[in-house]
Amino acid sequence: MQIVLYQPEIPPNTGNIARLCVATTTPLHLIEPLGFSLEDKYLRRAGLDYWEHVQLRVWPNWEAFIPASGRLVFSSARKGVLYHQFGFQSDDLLVFGPETRGLPENLFAQSAGCVRVPIWGPVRSLNLSTCVGIVLYEALRQSRGLPERM
Repeated sequence: MQIVLYQPEIPPNTGNIARLCVATTTPLHLIEPLGFSLEDKYLRRAGLDYWEHVQLRVWPNWEAFIPASGRLVFSSARKGVLYHQFGFQSDDLLVFGPETRGLPENLFAQSAGCVRVPIWGPVRSLNLSTCVGIVLYEALRQSRGLPERM
C-alpha cells in the first residue's frame, strides 16, 4: 500500500498524512507543484519529529510519477464507490487530490477504481488527512496489512 498526494495545498494536512504513513510504514508520494515548501514550519510541526522516518518521494509532475506496478485507486468527495465496498489489494496506490479542487477529471481514466467516504449533514467535504486515514486503514484491513496484535 502507498499514499499519493497530487498537488497538496495545505501543509498541516500533508504533515499529518506523513505521520500516518510513518505509523503504518506506508510510503508517501508527493506530486508537484506543492502548495508549500517542504521546509514549511506548519508541515514540520504536524509531522512532529517523524520526518526522518517518512518513506517520501517527491515527483515533479504526474507523468514522472506514473508507477510501473500497482493499481491506482483514486479518491473523490463526490463520486466512486463507498470506500468499504471497494476491493483493495496490497499493492494499491491510494491517490488523493488537492484540498480545494480534487483530482482533475483527465486522470480518472488511469485509475483501477474510485472510492469515496460518505458524508451526512451539511458538510461539503472532510479534511484530507481524515479521509486518507479512513481509506488507508480500510485498505490495510482488507489486504491483511494490519497486525493481529500490537
